This record gives sequence, C-alpha cells and structure tokens, in this order.
Amino acid sequence: MENNNLLQDAFGRRHDYLRISITEHCNLRCTYCMPEDGIVLTPKPHLMTADEIISISETFVNLGVTKIRLTGGEPLVRKDAKDIILRLGKLNVNLSITTNGILVPDFIEVFKEAGIKTINISIDSLVKEKFNAVTRRNYLDIVRKNIDLLLREKFNVKLNIVLIKSFNNNEIIDFINLTKNKNVQVRFIEFMPFSGNQWDKSKLVSYAEIMEIVESEFKFTDIERLQDASNDTAKNYKIRGHIGSFAIISSVTNPFCSTCNRIRLTADGKLKNCLFSNSEIPLLDTLRAGESILPLIHQNLIAKKAIRAGMDDDLKFQNPDLFSQNRSMITIGG
Repeated sequence: MENNNLLQDAFGRRHDYLRISITEHCNLRCTYCMPEDGIVLTPKPHLMTADEIISISETFVNLGVTKIRLTGGEPLVRKDAKDIILRLGKLNVNLSITTNGILVPDFIEVFKEAGIKTINISIDSLVKEKFNAVTRRNYLDIVRKNIDLLLREKFNVKLNIVLIKSFNNNEIIDFINLTKNKNVQVRFIEFMPFSGNQWDKSKLVSYAEIMEIVESEFKFTDIERLQDASNDTAKNYKIRGHIGSFAIISSVTNPFCSTCNRIRLTADGKLKNCLFSNSEIPLLDTLRAGESILPLIHQNLIAKKAIRAGMDDDLKFQNPDLFSQNRSMITIGG
C-alpha cells in the first residue's frame, strides 16, 4: 500500500483538505447545529489532546494534505486553542479557522503568528432578535464589531449564513449589501439535515431561490459570475461596483461531490469521509496504542461513496431514517 495513494478514494478523488474539530463545546446554541435539549458531551479522556491533534495532522500533511481548517463547536473556547493554532501554524499548510467571532480579539496576534489569513465567521442574521433566536444568545453587536476588527487587521473574512425559509431568507439582500463597502465574502449555505436540527425540505432556501431574489434586486448585467477555485464548494458572484463578493454553497440542491477533497476529523478522533456519513473510523485508540493509523485512513477513504454518503437521490436525502443516524453538526465540526 503506497502512502501516496492513501488519500485517494475509489473514484480517483484526492483529498488534500483536512477539517479538524478541536472541541464539542460552544458559547452559542445555534438551532441548526445543536439539538434543543443539548448533547451528551464526550468525556475529556476520549477527546484528542493537543499532542494527538498535532500528531494526526502531521501524518496527514506527510500524505499530501495542504490545507487544514479548525472548527468546533467553537474552536476558540478550548483552553489550549492558542497552543494548537501556533503548533499547526508551523506545518507547511494553509491554515484557516471557522469561528462565531465572539472571542476573536483575544486571538488576533495568535492568528498572525500562525500564518492564518482567512477566517470564516458564522452569522445567520443581522437582526438582533433573530440572531438571539437562532443562537439562543445575545452577541450580535460583539460579532459585528469583531468582523470589523478582522477587516482592519487585513484578514480575509468570509461570513457563513445558513438560510432557513421564513426565518432569514428576507435578509439575503441585506447581507449582499454589506459587500458594497466591506471587503467580505458573504456565503449563503443551504440548510442541511443532521441529527436533532428539525430539518425538512420545506425550510430549504435553494440555490435557484437565492439567485431569483438576487436577480429581482440587482440588474442582470451587474451580477458578475466569478471564477471558482479548484475544489471550491461555493459558486461565487460579485455585484458590480461592490468591494466584496457573495457565494452560494448548495450541498442539497446542487452537490459538489465529484470534486470533493475534504476529510473530517472529529474532536474525539474519528475520521469522517463525508459530512453526511454516519460511518466513522476511530483513529485515537490505535494512535494511543502506538500503532500506525495509515491503514485506517486508507480504509475510511476507500469506503467513501460517490455522492453524499450514498444519499444519491432526493428521496434518500429526505429520509430521516438515514440522516438522523448521523451526528448533530456541533459534534461533526462542519
């Protein structure tokens, strides 16, 4: 088994992007991410230590991973987050992070030292009452202030908005208007099904519906289709004359599985080959036993399905007996 083939699946897709959840804890309680009655947190001894995160990351980098994104939960609430970020920054990778933005001021210099240039901020409404409703917390003013701080500090800032019908789909234009004078990328994400998030298709705001709203507000000639990056999950656009841009991540209505290059590592050291997969390979026990995790990595990737963990049609994708077997989003890491 050649090492340079370990990150290739049965469909010839090479995986060079590792997303690592470093905690299941969060200082928000977003409705689409965490079940209303919360989750049973993994006992600390079963979670990856900082040393184990670095060790597994080094293995993946040696196999060809060039990009690592830290997620959670909320990654910045972990007590040793600064140490983890700085150590990962010494690897030869493009390091980035997804955060809710609340603790950003405490990490500005850490981000810079680690070489992080792009930061994704999750923010699902610009209206305080709705922000409070979806997060079950009152932090909108702080998050918006910290977005401006990141922009002043010259970070590339992406805003992640999960759209839910009859909740925030009437804010699509408001978010795009942010790009007029702010150099941000606004990213609209289709609402996806996970355990405990009360998903049904009637709540979905599709790619086509988003574009219909955009085209009703802006002249067709002013909506520029941008070149997507290789393996990009987003379809990228810009309004002519605006400083920033916007994008749509259409995992439900227009999946991008054929070019997927992502692997996910959960906070408890399990490898997921697809966001929607309920199949996981535990790496941690093998690592702690001093044995090689390479066969497990290969086993996980070679089992990857062609489309959304085998949910390759709309009927399967809407079947709660399938998606409810997956974890809640907060324990996957996005």
